[in-house]
Amino acid sequence: MSKVIVKDGNVDSALKMFTQKNVKDGLLKEVRKREHYSKPGERRREAKKEAIKNSRRRRNYN
Repeated sequence: MSKVIVKDGNVDSALKMFTQKNVKDGLLKEVRKREHYSKPGERRREAKKEAIKNSRRRRNYN
């Protein structure tokens, strides 16, 4: 679990730091992934789609 210290009563910046840490750790993505059971075939299809998307990003980046 991420932990953030509130300095000088500035809750807004602490909340922003907490959100950034969670995004960096992939916590919300992991929670959404585990929210429902997915069949092994669905997982394979999703992984294949993700791989295609990543390869397109890498190809367009260079």
